[in-house]
Amino acid sequence: MAKEERLKAYKKAFGENLKKIRAERIKTLSGVDSTTKFDSSNYHKYEIGTGNPTLETLVSIATGLGIHPKDLLDFDFDLKKIDIHK
Repeated sequence: MAKEERLKAYKKAFGENLKKIRAERIKTLSGVDSTTKFDSSNYHKYEIGTGNPTLETLVSIATGLGIHPKDLLDFDFDLKKIDIHK
């Protein structure tokens, strides 16, 4: 698997986790604007795996969702199988 494909797979898995957390906390994507202070269209890019959030963005999203930033990265992903450094 090429490096770009591996990174795409990781971002997709991150996005699925983000969407799950957001759905539990905010319910609708439209509620993101007022709750997290993020524009929902930009936030949506992270949920569908096309965005690449910075650490600052991760902290802002976590704060808006009322969770610890580490929870955003707490999802299953086989890093041995999909090494993004190759």
